[in-house]
Amino acid sequence: MKVRVLRPALDDLLSGRRFYDRQAPGIGGYFFEQLFSEIDSLVLTAGIHRHVFGFNRLLAKRFPYAVYYRVIANEAVVFRVLDCRRDPQWILRELKEK
Repeated sequence: MKVRVLRPALDDLLSGRRFYDRQAPGIGGYFFEQLFSEIDSLVLTAGIHRHVFGFNRLLAKRFPYAVYYRVIANEAVVFRVLDCRRDPQWILRELKEK
């Protein structure tokens, strides 16, 4: 299966990276690598994750983030990568906006 990451998801990843870089040097890069590793795993696991707000949701293992994606024509399309610590209503609004 192919994986496609849309611009809003990339923006989310960059925002998360900047947040973690402000916490301590090097953590932002680690965050970025770990989340991309999770996204890459969709090549094998796309479609098995729980449906939340109309999307499949992959929960990251090392950071409190979720990857929201849909399987469309044998392709996992990543729409957003959002912080799970946010209000669920905020997450729902973000998913509807983009």
